[in-house]
Amino acid sequence: MLFFFLFNPSDPQSFHFWDIALLAIYLLQMFSFNANMQGTTVRVEFGDSTTTADPADTHSISRSFPHTYGQPLAHFLRATAKVPDAQIITEHPAIRVGIVFCGRQSPGGHNVVWGLYDALKLHNPKSTLLGFLGGSEGLFAQKTLEVTKEILSTYKNQGGYDMLGRTKDQIRTTEQVNAALTACKNLNLDGLVIIGGVTSNTDAAYLAETFAEAKCPTKVVGVPVTLNGDLKNQFVETNVGFDTICKVNSQLISNVCTDALSAEKYYYFIRLMGRRASHVALECTLQSHPNMVILGEEVAASKLTLFDLTKQICDAVQARAEQDKNHGVILLPEGLIESIPEVYALLKEIHSLLRQGVPVDNISSQLSPWASALFEFLPPFIKKQLLLQPESDDSAQLSQIETEKLLAHLVEVEMNKRLKEGTYKGKKFNAICHFFGYQARGSLPSKFDCDYAYVLGHICYHILAAGLNGYMATVTNLKNPANKWRCGAAPITSMMTVKRWSQNPGASSIGRPAINPATVDMRGKAYELLRQNATRFLLDDLYRNPGPVQFDGPGADAKAVTLCVEDRDYMGRIKELQKYLDEVRTIVKPGCSQEVLKAALSVMASVTEVLSAMSASGGQTTL
Repeated sequence: MLFFFLFNPSDPQSFHFWDIALLAIYLLQMFSFNANMQGTTVRVEFGDSTTTADPADTHSISRSFPHTYGQPLAHFLRATAKVPDAQIITEHPAIRVGIVFCGRQSPGGHNVVWGLYDALKLHNPKSTLLGFLGGSEGLFAQKTLEVTKEILSTYKNQGGYDMLGRTKDQIRTTEQVNAALTACKNLNLDGLVIIGGVTSNTDAAYLAETFAEAKCPTKVVGVPVTLNGDLKNQFVETNVGFDTICKVNSQLISNVCTDALSAEKYYYFIRLMGRRASHVALECTLQSHPNMVILGEEVAASKLTLFDLTKQICDAVQARAEQDKNHGVILLPEGLIESIPEVYALLKEIHSLLRQGVPVDNISSQLSPWASALFEFLPPFIKKQLLLQPESDDSAQLSQIETEKLLAHLVEVEMNKRLKEGTYKGKKFNAICHFFGYQARGSLPSKFDCDYAYVLGHICYHILAAGLNGYMATVTNLKNPANKWRCGAAPITSMMTVKRWSQNPGASSIGRPAINPATVDMRGKAYELLRQNATRFLLDDLYRNPGPVQFDGPGADAKAVTLCVEDRDYMGRIKELQKYLDEVRTIVKPGCSQEVLKAALSVMASVTEVLSAMSASGGQTTL
């Protein structure tokens, strides 16, 4: 019956169901079936209690989360794994679980629901899965839809969030948190699964803490689903949706590259979704090889101004013109505008005035002199977009600010100036601008995202079966085949950091604990790969077209370049370290020789000294 449920050849909505069926087999092998009990057993190994990546944040986070801070890691084991301390859960009473889509839709979200539904019904067919209609607003209003096999049949392996819908989401204010608490109590929920990115999972952590304090039996679980790829940390290697977004965008970019090479007279400025971080832009560059990409992290680190960026692009255009190349493709992340120092400062002033209730028409007259000068310098269409109300996290409405048109305009003005002065001898500069965002956001999820999301859904059930609250479902070793993936869960508090701002000499401001967006690691392997090829990409037209997303055959199992290049199997290393520590305990026992004991003391003293120094500097010490 399980096989028929997972693979129905007559279903026109089905895509690569054999792969999901194989995943189901793997999950059944991982969690052994018990014929005498309802469903299967859950085998979980608890690790050490967790801490924070930066020791300076420990006090603030532990004080904010007295009930959920410092919880242990959880590793979910195969049935064949021989772990003496593993906890085996054999009883699976019927439970009621709520699930809600938060944040922007991301390809693969529906498969999280599917995976959770399958796990619930596998362990106890009487369990119930309730979907909240309309995102967090549906949660507050207790608007639910019972998820059934028939409903799911339309949405398996499909893009979007249209099965349940979403709204502008946050669960943050006292009123909102209380509404969520009331909903979970009234609906008798044993678990609440929140699907979303950094903001939604931060809200999940605070909700879990509130529930624990109120002695509410509902356990809160987070799932890393965001197309931005910025929910990355030691426990989360990538996010559901990122693989699809980058593959779809890379094909679109490559098509544009082919067009540019054919006509040989246009420069294409392409802005990509991704919020403040530039992960999508970096990955798409490594997949499609455009001539140039400007990462927000580079701009922020080097404090590049609008003038600097304009000059950088113009110099590139001129260098290509000297090789008789009057075309090109330039990628920009949507968060670039906030990475430019003077524009970011201008946005902060505008947002401050908007919060004070100053009418939009009066904003320009109340800006500081330097901000006013910059504002008046900008083209009218950018002025209008900068005046839009900020998002709930106080960031600008990045998807609505046409940075690509701004830079294309400034570059055109400068190139015409150089042409008039005779310093540029190429053809007249012509730009075409694009924003690739919504086209990819609603795409069918890639095979990787379908599989990853489905497994995360299963893990959500196992987290709840283990009675865990305030955890995020995790899968590591993702660059390898699915049968080598490591399934687990990590406390959301262990992923949090605390931002600090220096306001003036002797004064600083401390933010509230949160999962902050991970930016591109400029010392990482993926960025280094980009730097190694940047000059060749710029001058040699090494355009690469990966083609459309494949669901079967060659290319179907391709994964993101950044995922494969970066070595992020943190959970695997934790397990390996534990193995070494256990071996040390076995060797260095009372009764061992003096030489063995002295050697162990010497080595451990050196290791402790090095680790203490690295920990004190946030893990950035160069050895």
